[in-house]
Amino acid sequence: MKNKVTMQDIADKLNLSKNSVSQALTGKDGVSDETRRLVVETAERMGYVYGKNRKSTAGEASSGYGVIALIASDFAFSMKSFFGEIYLSIEKEVKNRGCELIIQSIGQEDARELNLPPFLQNRSVDGILILSHITTDYINAVIDTGIPAVMIDHHDPAITADCILTNNRFSAFEAVKHLAELGHREVGFIGNIDFSPSYYERLEGFRMASRTYGLQTKDEWLVTDAREDSGFVLDRLTGLEQRPTAWFCVNDGLGFMVNSALQQLDLKVPDDVSVVSFDNGYLSRLSTPQITTVDIDLRLYGVYAVERLFSRIARPDQLCTETLLPTTLLVRGSSSLPKSAGRELPGASLPRS
Repeated sequence: MKNKVTMQDIADKLNLSKNSVSQALTGKDGVSDETRRLVVETAERMGYVYGKNRKSTAGEASSGYGVIALIASDFAFSMKSFFGEIYLSIEKEVKNRGCELIIQSIGQEDARELNLPPFLQNRSVDGILILSHITTDYINAVIDTGIPAVMIDHHDPAITADCILTNNRFSAFEAVKHLAELGHREVGFIGNIDFSPSYYERLEGFRMASRTYGLQTKDEWLVTDAREDSGFVLDRLTGLEQRPTAWFCVNDGLGFMVNSALQQLDLKVPDDVSVVSFDNGYLSRLSTPQITTVDIDLRLYGVYAVERLFSRIARPDQLCTETLLPTTLLVRGSSSLPKSAGRELPGASLPRS
């Protein structure tokens, strides 16, 4: 029979915050020894069972007795074209192990108030998969329950957890390398690096490739505060005194908008300007021409996340790791030799295709 006493019950009993109760029960810093002792004694007296007393193991879960939770923000679940495929992969992998998958969307108010779902408060699940970003405080509150957890497509220096990620830096490097090999010397970047760690890492990959191949990257060509709004993109491109011969876009939405804006400025893609984007979403295929993009095998997120979670359940004391998934560059009609080709590209020696 599952315990019905929650962390909130204990917090109400002691007039403490739920976060303080979580810190006390999981041995985290932030509460005094006296408070920790009082919380533990109260929890035991009320019949609360917390993480270290759970009996679940990876072996039990593999035999069909496990319950795995998948949580994500309302926003992430709304991005069906990207996260929907990851969810389907997770569902398949969990079911293949004979386990039950329960799904919970986290609203903004719950995230702000650190309101955890009852199955986390009661510790009635064996593991947690956290899809994309919610808030750092909320994710840490989930991890503080002591239930094994794995993050998918998100990480943060303030969060200690296993993470399954795209190799954003090297993937962006390969995309810009492709432009360099075509003969481009002047390449721009567009994305909002504050929106996601992934976008910041793609900027780092862009800079690595630019330095390696001696590309010119003027400050006005580094649009790091981009909004996914066609008017914003057109205004930024229109306002440039000099334009690069190619753009690297952090996602396909911006790639689509850059392609459209360039054509509104009477520039031909790829004859005048090349465009490369990231994700291989439907917008990269709807665009005319279709956009050269970095393809992510979304299925691998589910495969590696579930595998890592069951490893964490079996050995809860092992070190946390980050798994970087590879990508594939899909070359399409939006990238080609620039009109200014013919001059030798400075910097690294480029391999011939």
